[in-house]
Amino acid sequence: MNDKIQILITMVLYMSIVIGIGVYFYKRAQKSSENYFLGGRTLGPWVAAMSAEASDMSGWLLMGLPGVAYWCGLADAFWTAIGLAIGTYVNWLIVAKRLRNYSAISGNAITIPDFFSNRFHEKKKIILGISAVFILVFFTVYAASCFVTCGKLFSTLFGFDYHWMMIIGAVFVIAYTLIGGFLAESVSDFMQAIVMIGALIVMVIVGVINAGGFGAVIENAKDIPGFFSLNYIASPEVGENGMQIVENGAPLFGPASSYGVLTMFSMLAWGLGYFGVPQVLLRFMAIRKPEEIKRSRRIATVWVVISLSVAVFIGILGRYLMPVNDVLLSKGGAENVFIELATGYLPPIIAGVIMAGILAATISSSDSYLLIAASSVSKNIYEGIIKKDKKVDDKKVMWLSRIVLVVIAIIGMIIAWDENSVIFSLVSFAWAGFGATFGPIMLFSLFWKRTTRQGAIAGMISGAVSVFVWKMALNPIGGIFGIYELLPAFIISCIAIVVASLLSKEPSDEIKAEFENAKAGITE
Repeated sequence: MNDKIQILITMVLYMSIVIGIGVYFYKRAQKSSENYFLGGRTLGPWVAAMSAEASDMSGWLLMGLPGVAYWCGLADAFWTAIGLAIGTYVNWLIVAKRLRNYSAISGNAITIPDFFSNRFHEKKKIILGISAVFILVFFTVYAASCFVTCGKLFSTLFGFDYHWMMIIGAVFVIAYTLIGGFLAESVSDFMQAIVMIGALIVMVIVGVINAGGFGAVIENAKDIPGFFSLNYIASPEVGENGMQIVENGAPLFGPASSYGVLTMFSMLAWGLGYFGVPQVLLRFMAIRKPEEIKRSRRIATVWVVISLSVAVFIGILGRYLMPVNDVLLSKGGAENVFIELATGYLPPIIAGVIMAGILAATISSSDSYLLIAASSVSKNIYEGIIKKDKKVDDKKVMWLSRIVLVVIAIIGMIIAWDENSVIFSLVSFAWAGFGATFGPIMLFSLFWKRTTRQGAIAGMISGAVSVFVWKMALNPIGGIFGIYELLPAFIISCIAIVVASLLSKEPSDEIKAEFENAKAGITE
């Protein structure tokens, strides 16, 4: 049987299991909007930990990060991975339990905008509206990155048209999200987490054997200027068409570029994003028992450290095994290095499982993004603002969610239409948006009793606006402005929260008492 047919059959069988998970949880998801959007706060420690990381990493871990390492070497990918590993641990350590308790006592919040609005006892739902809008904006970009992954996967594997594959992937995501809700995507994400880490480890073992050992891979990396360095970065020489130039069967690199301390801190700042990404924070809110968070933290941290390390090494490995692969000769094409290695060096059935893992991880992550974005409109804007003084039929809320979900997916497809889109770039922008918009106010809401509603509004708006301004206006200037937009935007948001809170009236005694209850772990 043709290798590609075997891969396709394996992928179809794997995706059938994923669909089965959605169908299994269908009835439970449709019982109420709380079940649909938060799973009734029933996640165990393993599912909470693994699904949080898989929904966060998605196809980016298997395509975006190895692609960065393959294209320009160790530095960018390494410092990003270190920042993410630290951010994962600290987020589980200081945020998870406090948010689980606080969200339960502040009106039983089931979305992030709900929590912020309830935390400050809003009557006029300004925080609710602002946070819902920004969730909508940044998750649409996130969904687009997942659709790009689907399109690239199938066009690279089977030679199918990118645009049709991207559309089919998006339609599948929509259908799956409509069926299963939060529980289905959490359980499927748990399965994806296992497949992802297994796929990475298997690929490294097989790749190293074919390379003749770690030593050969490392020596090859050291021979490329700046490629195997933490304070320099490799500079592929590209032609006018954006493709790396190849001479005498070898890819050309220019002199290594300096990778300064400021840039290192800029990449480490990826870890700050964890404090504001809803797909992870919602897992904290959905955990069955606060006492189980410690175990979840250990599971999540181990998974992240192993997965990130191996993903970065796969990019280095790819430079040795496939230095002049036609698919990998552009910055965007380099993100296919994991696919090319898997299909080139693994048996078709194993490669099929791994490819299905990429697809399923991407789909289960994008349905998480769409679900949260849809909830921001139906639960927060429609039910929380437009109909705030009226009793709203829960079924209407869920139907509106489905309509919004389809609209968001269509916009995501439009953003993903360019087949040269770089997954890493799309994800980095959305990650910065969430990190700067919600990260600072999440930390201040949980740990500073003096934080006020005015401070929350100032922090969210300044953080989000700073991401756009820095990315689109200042970043192209270069120099100090060339750093990752999350770092300056996060700092600006923190300053805005402190200044606005100190200039406004202190929170009420009721809000302060609620804060102390959350701090003490009182949830009744």
